[in-house]
Amino acid sequence: MHRLRRTIILVLALALVAGAIYTVVAVLQRSETLVSERCVAVVGSESFELATDQVANASLISAISVQRGLPPRAASIALATAMQESRLRNINHGDQAGPDSRGLFQQRPSQGWGTEAQVMDPVYATNAFYDGLVKVPGYEAMEVTDAAQLVQRSAFPHAYAQHEGMGRAYASALTGHSDGSLDCTLRMPETAGDPSDVESRMSTAFGAVAADAQGRTVQVNATGPQAWAIAQWAVANAKSLAVTQVDVDGHTWNRQERKGWQASAAAADTVTITVSAPTT
Repeated sequence: MHRLRRTIILVLALALVAGAIYTVVAVLQRSETLVSERCVAVVGSESFELATDQVANASLISAISVQRGLPPRAASIALATAMQESRLRNINHGDQAGPDSRGLFQQRPSQGWGTEAQVMDPVYATNAFYDGLVKVPGYEAMEVTDAAQLVQRSAFPHAYAQHEGMGRAYASALTGHSDGSLDCTLRMPETAGDPSDVESRMSTAFGAVAADAQGRTVQVNATGPQAWAIAQWAVANAKSLAVTQVDVDGHTWNRQERKGWQASAAAADTVTITVSAPTT
């Protein structure tokens, strides 16, 4: 009898432990804290991963090329350059070769790039880079490293080449020439989104766009590459703007589902960007 009782107690104890383990695992699997936030751009058989702050800067650099009417190749060169110079981060320090270098492109005030405050402004710095690039005859057909070096005049002129694949993938996605090729895996927002903030940031990146805020959404009239450029810009900035869904041209990106771009009934002539609701 005592042996049977001990056996029953042992079985029940094991069952309780197993149940507790199952519960803990289930909770952890659903926990937002376990989500590894990252963005990936795909071109052909290659994929390139960036952190969310890096891809936000990449989206600005690419959007400004669209605003200026430059070819995607310009964005590819700019992204490869910024990746080599700053890892696509707006850093406030230089190195031994350029101690006064600053910003996304490590531009030097002492070399005529502007004031320190100016080169630390990502919009100014990006336009300054493109101002130099468009003066290079035939840059569209050049190797990335050659075109970048003619603008930057770096102490390491061949280093830009190693980032060519990444630059091409993100430029193609963020200028709208590769549909649905950029995806970001993100935790759900902890604060409400602000449609007016989305509009403001979008107009800084792309210039004047036909946008209309309605409730929790911003609707933009756009088609073709412009529509996909705006849509994938919204995904690239979803973390800071609390974007939860983007709809464009028969496709939807949903932050919570984390399945990338999925087929949907989204209109072909409108980009709809939805932000998170206020918490109650």
